[in-house]
Amino acid sequence: MRAARLIKMVLLLQSRASMTAAELARELEVSERTVTRDAQALSEAGVPVYADRGRAGGYRLVGGYRTRLTGLGRSEAEALFLSGVPGALREMGLEDAASAARLKVSAALMPSLADASRAAAQRFHLDAPGWFTETKAPELLPAVADAVWDDRRLLARYRRGDSGVERELEPYGLVLKAGVWYLCARVIANLDSYRVYRIDRFTAVEAGAERFVRDVDFDLPAFWEERAEQFARSILRAEVVVRLSADGVRRLPYAVDPAAAREALQAAGGPDADGGWVTVTLPVESEEVAHSQLAGLGPDVEVLAPESLRARFTDDALRLATLYRRP
Repeated sequence: MRAARLIKMVLLLQSRASMTAAELARELEVSERTVTRDAQALSEAGVPVYADRGRAGGYRLVGGYRTRLTGLGRSEAEALFLSGVPGALREMGLEDAASAARLKVSAALMPSLADASRAAAQRFHLDAPGWFTETKAPELLPAVADAVWDDRRLLARYRRGDSGVERELEPYGLVLKAGVWYLCARVIANLDSYRVYRIDRFTAVEAGAERFVRDVDFDLPAFWEERAEQFARSILRAEVVVRLSADGVRRLPYAVDPAAAREALQAAGGPDADGGWVTVTLPVESEEVAHSQLAGLGPDVEVLAPESLRARFTDDALRLATLYRRP
C-alpha cells in the first residue's frame, strides 16, 4: 500500500513542476504529516525530492529527474481506453487503475505536453444516461466486470418473470445503454448461442477458476447493433393507422421508434387533398404505448384505426375541451 503511494507521489511530482504538501495530501488521500514522511523516505531511497520552504513552497524533483516506473499494467492500459467515461469506470471498479494510468502517461510526456490530459478532459465528457432518469449501478457489476476482463466463466442466477434461472456463461462484453448495463455472453450449454442479459436482473454471480478461449471473430459493437435492432423490431407487435399533418410528419420520428417511423413514412402515399395530410400504417409496441407516444403530437395526428385507440383520443379531446372551456 505504501509502496504504491510512494510511486504515485513520484509520478505526481514528475508530471508537475511543484506541489504543496496540501495538494499532495489531497491527491494521495493522506495527511500532510504523512506526505512529509513519504518525501523523506523517497529522499533516503535516492529519489531527489526537494522541499521549498515558505508560503509559496512545496515539493519538487531536482535536476530533471525522471522515473522509469511508467510502464502500464494490463488493467491500467485497458482502463486508459475508457478514461473518457469516468462514471462507467467508477461503476466497474476501475477508477483507481485509470487514475494510475493517466499519471503514468503524464509522467512519460514531455513537459510541453504535460497539460494534455487536462486539456482533453476539459473538452470531452460522456454523460451516458438519458435525460430525466435516475440510474443506479447494479451491485453485481464489479464482479461481472472482473470476469469479463479476466475471461473467466461465470455462473449467474437471474430473474425471469416470477422465477429464477441459472446459467453458466462465457462473459464476452459489457454495454452501457442509456444508463442501463448489459452483459453480452455465450451460453456454455449451447456455444452457438450469444445472449444479452440486463445485469440489474442478476441475483447472484460467481466467477470460476477456469478461463475460456474467446472467439476471435466476435465483434462486440456489431453484435450489439444487430441485437438492439432485433429487439426494437420484436417489441413492435401491433399496428395503428394515423393521418399526419406536415408538422406531424416532421415530428413523428421524435415521438415513436425512429426506424419504424421512417419505414412507415416511406411506404405511405402522397399528401391528400384535405390540407396535405399523409396517412401511414405505423408499427407500435401496444395500443397503450401508442396512445402515450402519439399524444405528444397533439392536433397534428388523427388516429383512424383501431377504433379503440381512436376512442381514447376522442375521450382525451373531450376532457381537454371541458378543462379549457371558458365560462
